[in-house]
Amino acid sequence: MYKRYYEPLDSHLFPNKVLVIYGPRRVGKTTLLQNYLKQTPLKFKLDSGDNIRTQQILSSQDFGQILPYVEGYELLAIDEAQAIPNIGMGLKIIVDQTPGIRVIVTGSSSFELAGQVGEPLTGRKLTLNLYPMAQSELLSVYNRFELREKLADFLIFGSYPEVLQAATQRARIEVLTEIANAYLLKDILAFDRVKNSRVLLDLLKLLAFQIGSEVALNELATQLGVDVKTVKRYLDLLEKTFVIYRLNGFSRNLRQEVANKSKYYFLDNGIRNALIAQFNGLDQRNDQGALWENFMVAERLKYRTYHALYANVYFWRTYQQQEIDLIEEHGGKLHGYEFKWSPKKAIQPPAKWVETYQDSEFKVIHPDNYLDFVLP
Repeated sequence: MYKRYYEPLDSHLFPNKVLVIYGPRRVGKTTLLQNYLKQTPLKFKLDSGDNIRTQQILSSQDFGQILPYVEGYELLAIDEAQAIPNIGMGLKIIVDQTPGIRVIVTGSSSFELAGQVGEPLTGRKLTLNLYPMAQSELLSVYNRFELREKLADFLIFGSYPEVLQAATQRARIEVLTEIANAYLLKDILAFDRVKNSRVLLDLLKLLAFQIGSEVALNELATQLGVDVKTVKRYLDLLEKTFVIYRLNGFSRNLRQEVANKSKYYFLDNGIRNALIAQFNGLDQRNDQGALWENFMVAERLKYRTYHALYANVYFWRTYQQQEIDLIEEHGGKLHGYEFKWSPKKAIQPPAKWVETYQDSEFKVIHPDNYLDFVLP
């Protein structure tokens, strides 16, 4: 059993506050919730947003229905809360009118749930983002040597909990294929302005082949046969629903640095490979560098999230093609990271970077030192 970073949830739960747990589908939010409920001494009520009666009660804004619903309980837990219309207002009534109650809700659809709980629960909620398993979480099962030994598996199959627990390579592929085909776009397609799943899947496949490259929206629109506004909207939805992650260009010298383009990465390598049906071993493929870069960007995102490293994050490139994969700005300083799967020689920071940002740091991250980059 893998221990999640947020376990136990006690340190994140407060009286008359709502704990909101976001994350992709099948990433373990329900398991995290159930594990907590098994050990809590609080008298709790567990419900699901898929329950029609629950939807009716919590979306009613009727004190006469909502308050009797939680009467006598110290903790209310609702899984898949995004399915409840106006859930934010219902939760506001509960935490404002029920002294001492604690509330946990999970939601897989960031744009849907965030829009409903944001304003009504201002000052009344704490938000946690849950991702596929981080390397730091896997330390509960493996040591550092074993994590390095399994690195090829992480690059190809990712780190969804079900994938990690699958006994065979075939089982891993089946789980990933199911997630990619049946769950990945479920929240987006339920959104009333999104009608074409083919365009979404084609867009994701195009992004899968452009890991580490700057994305030109006009080119994507032409290839997909849609307008640029549609591409922008779909990219935004894919980002908000935890499918992809965007990096913008960094610049303080606009004449030489590229700042008006973005790069897109997948939150999980396995999902990326499932979308293009590519599960060959590393020695049989030509995208090791892209897989490594995607893995590092995603793992560093988990690290910053779980360990409260608040940073502005970018990539850096000049029109003369000098570049750095990841820039973090924190503590009043710039930190540059270049990701190399198999560096054959020592790599120096780009000359223009050193010249322009003299007080910055630069480091090459490779398989021999990556754990120091993603573990506390």
